[in-house]
Amino acid sequence: MTTTNRNAVRPMAAGAVAVAETCTAGSDGETMSFPEVVGALMAAGFERYHADLVRAEKIYFQPDGASHLTPAAPVDGGFGAAFEAAGVEAAVRAIQANRIGYRRFCEDIAGAGCVGYHVSLAGGRAVYYGRSGESWVEPFPPVR
Repeated sequence: MTTTNRNAVRPMAAGAVAVAETCTAGSDGETMSFPEVVGALMAAGFERYHADLVRAEKIYFQPDGASHLTPAAPVDGGFGAAFEAAGVEAAVRAIQANRIGYRRFCEDIAGAGCVGYHVSLAGGRAVYYGRSGESWVEPFPPVR
């Protein structure tokens, strides 16, 4: 009997890979804002992405199951032992107000015990989470 591995990684088209790489570099280099990243990813057909702050990598996903893993800049500083939703929210509000850049944002949420986040482009929300599964959700408006 032949079986199919439904969890096999599907390759992504080169153009989409370039968009994912550009968005990671743009975030890490603080040359692209979150709305610009979301807009570029949506225009290229992405539905979501995951940022693993501990491993310093992002995975981008398209609706057909194609995905792309790319290295990201490591977070300077340490990770808080306990997840503090208020600290994550404060960092989100600071970057939204352009008081801090993306690198500082990552440091601040890591200090608040956040080890990663999922961004649902289709769902319009980011879910920040800690080591024990605690989470804080930030809805964001549609990006055109």
